[in-house]
Amino acid sequence: MSAANPNSRLEAFSDGVFAIALTLLIIEIKIPSLESVHTKTELWIAFAKAWPSWFAFLVSFITILISWVNHSHALELVDKSSAKFTYTNGLLLLAIIILPFPTAAVAEYIHTDYAQPAITLYCAVALLNNIAWLVIWHSLSNPKSLYKSGITPQQIKNNSFYTKMGFGLYTFVFILSFWFPVTAFTIIGLSYIVWLILGISIKEEKK
Repeated sequence: MSAANPNSRLEAFSDGVFAIALTLLIIEIKIPSLESVHTKTELWIAFAKAWPSWFAFLVSFITILISWVNHSHALELVDKSSAKFTYTNGLLLLAIIILPFPTAAVAEYIHTDYAQPAITLYCAVALLNNIAWLVIWHSLSNPKSLYKSGITPQQIKNNSFYTKMGFGLYTFVFILSFWFPVTAFTIIGLSYIVWLILGISIKEEKK
């Protein structure tokens, strides 16, 4: 199996990390305690008050989903492996597995006067995720190409272009978060929706 696909173990391990990160996201959303609820109306109100947790969860879920899809796409383009690619893949997994922590922080503090540090931390992790992708795309071409023989230079260039564009955006959002944290987090959420739509469009074009 490893002879046919030199990245089979790496892909299986990565899928496991993605799955764990998604599980940790939903675990952070707490159910209102029975002692704090006395009527059905109070329970509905308690559910409604949990909107920051659900908002942060959805943004992070889309983040991980996009990263998983891109990771699957990247592995479809290569038929070789290298130590550099393996370790840079580890950087991406680091950015993914720590995402539940800033997600929980945002959910807890976004509606308070202390939202800025939590959102800035989230933006930093989003930027780390993008940096990991920059390094991954670089590792697929350097020091030697890991791409399949049929992959064109234009395909490689397109992947690098979108990632570099994201780097500029998330660097800006990270800086913005120090002064306008809620705006910065909103931009991140909207950008992930755009990436999701773009990814679907690209997949449909390839069919």
